[in-house]
Amino acid sequence: MTTTLITGGNKSLGFEAARRLTELGHRVVIGARDAERGQRAAGELGVEWVRLDVSSDESVASAAAEVRERFGGLDVLVNNAGISGPIGAVDEYTAADLTAVLDTNAVGIVRTTHAFLPLLRESAAPVIVNVTSGLGSFAVRADESRIEHSLPSLGYSASKAAVNMLTSVYAQFLPDLRINTVDPGYTATDFNGHAGPQTVTEGTDAIVAMASIGADGPTGTFTDRHGPVAW
Repeated sequence: MTTTLITGGNKSLGFEAARRLTELGHRVVIGARDAERGQRAAGELGVEWVRLDVSSDESVASAAAEVRERFGGLDVLVNNAGISGPIGAVDEYTAADLTAVLDTNAVGIVRTTHAFLPLLRESAAPVIVNVTSGLGSFAVRADESRIEHSLPSLGYSASKAAVNMLTSVYAQFLPDLRINTVDPGYTATDFNGHAGPQTVTEGTDAIVAMASIGADGPTGTFTDRHGPVAW
């Protein structure tokens, strides 16, 4: 059975991805910062959970040890946890604002990948899925026909551009793993006050697809539910 860990799995995209992957036969473990929310979500989904705060070295290391002890290994890591930070006047954006967003969205991926890499390397078909955004694509933001073009998402966009580069470099230098980044698209979630036109099911299409690939699957790609996304 494929064991899959989804960070930030207690709500929105992470919750829906957990539901769908469970239906596909994965043994899903959701990571949650808040114990009460994690336990409640796991109960609703019928999955396992671990306490995991991607902004804490200690928390991530403890979660990796717990996953090894309880489940014996890990096959798929979905780096989904993230925060938006302030979205608005860029001239009011502070260094502290940026530090917080980068630490969760980008550094958190390095923290989590580093901690779980020993378990993934023991898998016959190790996979990492990094959840990014079109807001982190230079090509998408330059396209005036896209909604991403008009959003002053300074820190969030910077963090997701970093996620894309992390994915590219990890994929190049860890060739035994399949490591890809996915854009859920403009989905109705807590992030946007449920204003996005896509359902969470549509928003998890690319996550589920890339979490389900085998050892012969692609690596170093950037896709959404419609196909390749320009970097």
